Amino acid sequence: MSIGSTTTTPYEDYVKASVLTHLQQPLSDDPGEMAFLVTTQVMELWFTVIVHEWTTAAEALRRDELTVAMDALRRSMYELEALNASWKPLARLTPEQFNAYRDALGEGSGFQSAMYRRMEFLLGEKSASMLVPHRGAPREYAELEKALQEPSLWDEVLRLLAHRGYAIPEAVLQRDPALRYEPDAAVEAVWAEIYAGPQESELVRLGEALTDVGELVWRWRNDHLVATRRAMGSKMGTGGSAGVAWLEKRARKNVFPELWTARSHV
Repeated sequence: MSIGSTTTTPYEDYVKASVLTHLQQPLSDDPGEMAFLVTTQVMELWFTVIVHEWTTAAEALRRDELTVAMDALRRSMYELEALNASWKPLARLTPEQFNAYRDALGEGSGFQSAMYRRMEFLLGEKSASMLVPHRGAPREYAELEKALQEPSLWDEVLRLLAHRGYAIPEAVLQRDPALRYEPDAAVEAVWAEIYAGPQESELVRLGEALTDVGELVWRWRNDHLVATRRAMGSKMGTGGSAGVAWLEKRARKNVFPELWTARSHV
């Protein structure tokens, strides 16, 4: 072996741990910034795998392969639980502790996370304006633009129900997938019908898996809201975002809305 040559391990070749552990470049002298930076990077990795799972589920639903879709949704539940637990290192920051390195963020904000935006798009929370912060990043912009135009996970669920003979309105099935999904009374009625039927049916199990996902997303949003309130109160968010006001609005929204409202009619 020549002098200066390097070797690695099979673990390193597969995991690329040395890449991950050298990505942290704190911009302040505060020792707490490292935890903030690593936690944020871990969240981005969880966003990535959850997008993978929901995309897998959506594609399986399109093929009417419910077992494959359910497996992906179940995996995403565990991953969402891990994502939500990521708030723990940051959940009790005082304003003074956060201010010690807040300036290092500059114009940066979690609002600008492309992978989180893809998560929201998969949940039906579509908005072309959300592409604007990514205009300077061609790859992320192209991926988001593609995701904006594609049916959401919920769209694929409703198409599956229509394929199986349920009365999903044509206007819902043919809607522009680039627009935010709005609840529909007929969709609510379909879910009430499903839930009033045999409880061991695969569609009830699908509804419950989606409800679990929706609940965990709601918990993520609320944990984000509480952590932000503790760290900065109602001040303007980093990067000029609306901060707590925007998070409060997001926390009030239900994912897969008719799954929740249909329960009042069973």
